Amino acid sequence: MHISPYKQGNIFNADPLRVRKLLAHRKEIEKLSVEVKRKGYSIVPVSVYFKGSKVKLQIGLCKGKKLYDKREDLAKKSAKRDVERAFKEKNRMM
Repeated sequence: MHISPYKQGNIFNADPLRVRKLLAHRKEIEKLSVEVKRKGYSIVPVSVYFKGSKVKLQIGLCKGKKLYDKREDLAKKSAKRDVERAFKEKNRMM
C-alpha cells in the first residue's frame, strides 16, 4: 500500500512504498485467501484511518458484477444523462 509522506514531517518519515504486515489472526487470513481463490471474489479496502502511529485499514470481501448487472447500470446512467440533458436544454430556452 502506498501511504504518502506527511508534508510537515521531517527526514524520519516512513518509506511510502515499503511492504506492510497484515495484522490479523491466521484463521482470518486463511479464510480470506480461500475466498479470494474462488472465482470472482476480491478483497477491497473499505476505509483507511490513522490511530496513533498506526494506519488501520478496514477490508471487505466482495464479488464482482455480472455482465447483465453492468449492462443494466450503463442503461440507467445513459437514461439519467438523457433526462438531465433534456431538462437543462428546456431550462435554457426559458
